[in-house]
Amino acid sequence: MESPASFTGGETYQKDFDPAVYLETYYSFGSSNCPRNEVLELSLKSLFKIFISGGVKGDTLIDIGSGPTIYQLLSACENFKEIVASDYTDRNRQELEKWLKKEPGAFDWTPVVKYVCELEGDREKWAEKEEKLRNKVKQVLKCDVSKSSVLGPVSLPQADCLLSTLCLEAACKDLTSYRAALKNISSLLKPGGHLVMMTVLKETYYIVGQKRFSCLYLEKESVVEALSEAGFEVQCVTVMPKRSESTFSDFEAVQSLVACKQPAESC
Repeated sequence: MESPASFTGGETYQKDFDPAVYLETYYSFGSSNCPRNEVLELSLKSLFKIFISGGVKGDTLIDIGSGPTIYQLLSACENFKEIVASDYTDRNRQELEKWLKKEPGAFDWTPVVKYVCELEGDREKWAEKEEKLRNKVKQVLKCDVSKSSVLGPVSLPQADCLLSTLCLEAACKDLTSYRAALKNISSLLKPGGHLVMMTVLKETYYIVGQKRFSCLYLEKESVVEALSEAGFEVQCVTVMPKRSESTFSDFEAVQSLVACKQPAESC
């Protein structure tokens, strides 16, 4: 097993991150009690509560660091008219496009979609939900959270909601760059808009195939403090400790939160 000597940055992800292996490792939802599925299951339940029960909604949602995945958008697609997905690596965006366009060899998200539909009250609507999501994802863009122009030359109207799941802690080398990344992505959000984040806490690495990728060690307090410094008011935080051991990563908990960009009369 290869261990990183230091931070695994963007060039390493472009060269070594295999989206197909990543999906098979962490998103094959054959067994809900599989340790590799634990972050996924906790995330799906939290996102259901935030978007369906909690009512976070609007016209446009931008997903920051989508990776090759769609699970994070399944509940969100019920509450937004348009979704913009984004990721740093070319292969992740290509893998995501493959599913959106129903191309041969696309990852089978059906078990995950059925699980979310069951949470929402009707497991049999899974095919309808897949089509709804495909229709609502309007663009898949390159993003780089380390830059002030996160989406590069693309200029979009500010969104009603930003979603970021398991992204910033992998993309940022230290707390300084983490705080800067939060300020960078904030520029994409309307004042009064919501930021929804899923974060792994106290993780230093995760494994994809034979490659070990670094992760920024974060605690609840450091995340909340960084959000406050970036101009967000944290509205709710839930920390879910892991239930089982895993050889694929060393995270200790999954944190979900909703924050509001200040200033905002609605907050």
